[in-house]
Amino acid sequence: MSIVANAAGMGVTQTPLAAQGKTIPPERLGPLAPTDPGIGIEAIRRRYEEDGYVWLKDLLARAEVIDFRRWVFAHLAETGLLAPGHDFALGIAAAEGFDRNLANRRLMSIVRSAAYEGFCAQPRLVHFMDIFLQGISYLHKRKLMRYVQPGTAVATPAHYDLVYLRGGTSRLVTAWIPIGDTPAEMGGLVYLEGSHALGRRMEAEFQENSGTLSPEERISAYNNHMAEGGWISKDLPDMAERFDARWLAADYEAGDVVLHSPYMIHAATNNEDRARRLRLSTDIRYQNVDDEIDARWNNHWSLGDML
Repeated sequence: MSIVANAAGMGVTQTPLAAQGKTIPPERLGPLAPTDPGIGIEAIRRRYEEDGYVWLKDLLARAEVIDFRRWVFAHLAETGLLAPGHDFALGIAAAEGFDRNLANRRLMSIVRSAAYEGFCAQPRLVHFMDIFLQGISYLHKRKLMRYVQPGTAVATPAHYDLVYLRGGTSRLVTAWIPIGDTPAEMGGLVYLEGSHALGRRMEAEFQENSGTLSPEERISAYNNHMAEGGWISKDLPDMAERFDARWLAADYEAGDVVLHSPYMIHAATNNEDRARRLRLSTDIRYQNVDDEIDARWNNHWSLGDML
């Protein structure tokens, strides 16, 4: 484990977490709180509303998640992304370069596959989301899968998801699923503590200032009222200081699912795994099927689709 609790109950990490060339200081790091799905749906909903997220432990079958990780990397192996001679489920990155264009094409094929659709819509997850959303759950067609190499500076900056989904309901739930064990040093998601309230304020300010925008501009993350790409910040330590908050990190395991509010501010950190494992994850969106659906998300994810 790389996330531990000290005697005072405050979370500390044994491994520095960094993104965009900035390291988060230990006093601005804390532990994400895990939730046992067995506590019941009402208690889970309360935690989600209070914290802006719920980290559900072992919601999915661990062996099935690892098998899917193996399947994904088997289809990416010919690109040179993986080191030869290892079980693909380990996801050991090759030391040399790889064919990025081929890898991108393979990734776009994978996210259109029946196997990936089945993974995202597996019965135990759909059943849980039906109950959580109190109706028939709808899974957005646009679903993202990411692999992150170790030792690279690739990390998603701080943002909240509604920026990219303004064309439909705000009653969305993002499910972030680590596909394989993902300790904090592998660069999983980090959440700015209590920031779902901050995200709501930011969104209200945007709506108040967007009266001069066309309807198309108002729902786009790429307009003159938004920062580049819809990001809030690329400086995670500065954000923590400005809002006097901690970034919450976790040692995720295969089988875990994190649900977060569309207003919850989150980011990723660098993959610094010493075993050179690739981080693999998917982020997908659910909502009640009876609520308005953002039509832009009715297409498969494509690189450069400006969403």
